[in-house]
Amino acid sequence: MRHTVVEEWSRGASLLHRRAPLAKLLPVAVFLVLLASAHRRLPWLSAGLALLLAAGFLCARLPLVAALLRAAAVLPFTGVFALISWLAGDPARAFELTAKSYLSALAVLLLVGTTPLPQLLRSLELIRVPRFLLTVIQFLYRYLFVVLDEAAHMRGAAAARGGMTFRAAAGALAVLFARSYARAEGIHHAMIARGFDGSFHPLSTHSFTARDGYFTAIAVALPVVARAAAEVLP
Repeated sequence: MRHTVVEEWSRGASLLHRRAPLAKLLPVAVFLVLLASAHRRLPWLSAGLALLLAAGFLCARLPLVAALLRAAAVLPFTGVFALISWLAGDPARAFELTAKSYLSALAVLLLVGTTPLPQLLRSLELIRVPRFLLTVIQFLYRYLFVVLDEAAHMRGAAAARGGMTFRAAAGALAVLFARSYARAEGIHHAMIARGFDGSFHPLSTHSFTARDGYFTAIAVALPVVARAAAEVLP
């Protein structure tokens, strides 16, 4: 079973990785709210928040350049609306859409890059996020690897046969989803046979310690200070 790069990042042992998931979830939530509600002095605030995120990636010992490139995956979606705003004569709105979407994606990437998803979802469950929604996310997360694994096997088989034409690739896509569905159904039956009760239980948990409390207070205060400083700048 192959794993995504972000999941490999979440298995690190840095200071951020050792913090409880809830201690990282709360500052990211504050970060997103402050960024989403900002309108005045947004360029200054964006620069300050970008520096905070860069420091976070360096503290977590994660590749900053790779993270910046991966966060850019949101730009094709927001870029369309930003371009429309720019052509409509509102460049400030275009910058706002681009900056907010990119920094939000970078903040979420830092969170999931330092916290395994099962632990993160467990923390969301503790703060009363609907269990049905969390179960759906868990299944999507787990079956994504089923599809990736089947795709890797089919790509290896196609390479051994000397490549694949466009028409063959279209047919292989249907075969991929059919095989992935059959394998996922087998996994689901195996889970039921082993007593699956509708909830996932993480293999390891993090208790919220005093250090986590200190970290949360500092991590929440930094974007608040950045927002306040941006408001008073000329």
